Amino acid sequence: MDLNTLKQITHDVLKIAKQAGASSAETEVSYGTGQNVSVRMGEAENIEYNRDKGVSVTVYFGQQKGHASTSDLSPQALKDTVEAACNIAKYTAKDEFCGLADAALMAVEIPDCDLYHPWNIGVDEAIKLAKRCEAAAFDVDKARITNSEGAGISTSEGVFAYANSHGFVGGYASTRHSISCSVIAEENDSMQRDYWYTNARDMRDMDSAEFVGKLAGERTIRRLGAKPIQTGNYPVLFDATLASGLISSLIGAISGSSLYRKSSFLLDSLGKQIASPLLNIEELPHLKKGIASSPFDSEGVATKSRRLVENGVLQGYVLSSYSARKLGLQTTGNAGGSHNLIVKDTNHSFADLLKLMGSGLLVTEVLGQGLNMVTGDYSRGAAGFWVENGLIAYPVEEITIAGNMKDMLTQVVAVGNDVIKQSSKQTGSILIERMTVAAGK
Repeated sequence: MDLNTLKQITHDVLKIAKQAGASSAETEVSYGTGQNVSVRMGEAENIEYNRDKGVSVTVYFGQQKGHASTSDLSPQALKDTVEAACNIAKYTAKDEFCGLADAALMAVEIPDCDLYHPWNIGVDEAIKLAKRCEAAAFDVDKARITNSEGAGISTSEGVFAYANSHGFVGGYASTRHSISCSVIAEENDSMQRDYWYTNARDMRDMDSAEFVGKLAGERTIRRLGAKPIQTGNYPVLFDATLASGLISSLIGAISGSSLYRKSSFLLDSLGKQIASPLLNIEELPHLKKGIASSPFDSEGVATKSRRLVENGVLQGYVLSSYSARKLGLQTTGNAGGSHNLIVKDTNHSFADLLKLMGSGLLVTEVLGQGLNMVTGDYSRGAAGFWVENGLIAYPVEEITIAGNMKDMLTQVVAVGNDVIKQSSKQTGSILIERMTVAAGK
């Protein structure tokens, strides 16, 4: 199903909504396919195909809103879905902040973000690739890597179109592919698991299956032989895989829904120092092949590059048109979320960060959802490595790290250049000056 077909469906839906008396409406139509293959212990375990399609429509009768969706793209189903949305709108309370985004903010030029790169890999080839990935993990240490949670090859492609009654219509095709592996190692009475993965819009940009498997094996082996540590206050280094979670927490606190509900530890922080002067975050929506690239947001508003945090000072919020109206502000083109957040490094390699830390905790895994968005209090179960004199000494587990996000942000000592570029939030490892670390035993 091509983009022109989907655009025609959006036209039909909006026409039906107008005939039904809606003062305005918006709709999105999507179609996608995917293939997932997994192997475990050298044998194919799962082969999955998916084919998804859907239409969602939102209608407005003045300040009353109704929404409905369907996976049936037939003319009758479209008519029934619009009718359902209209019926819902009649029973909803009036909301002065609802409605389409301002017409003047609609994307006029649609830059090509180069997001469509199909990977025409057959099932047999995918199984062979997954087996090679898993085998590479076992080859790291055949004596101690005794089991596997499997290796997987995933590929998907889709196309969508969005339109609203301002006359805006836009859409594009995109792809996403991944290779992953997770294995289990044993030594004495200790059993550990770890994983690695790679993903990209273009399969040519991914790491090799052998590299993914080898790294999964190495990450698993290095966790064996964990030792206890003393409870205390130490420097904490979040490795790059976890550092993006800290950035996600920051974004959650400056997002519209948290702000207008007054459930954020960063209320009224625009233009204020919220973090260390070393923290700089850009949003780059038009990054070629970016995991979160988009020329317009889910309301048709043009996306723009901007500095979110500059030298620790908050330069902007993350708003949709609804949350912006609730706050008396203008949408930032973030309906549906942020677009490619890039955290500037402080020109430190991972080895530099360890030396800078001296002695402290390198965190490579966190457990649970331990952030209070209102107060900023942060507490997570964790595992990782004790670092002594700038070198990794031994693995640790069953510990708890705690602090407050406001303090953690202001105590950013350095950001590494070991960036994982396969994320929508691209950052290297982040070193925090001091947190409470509690031993589990």
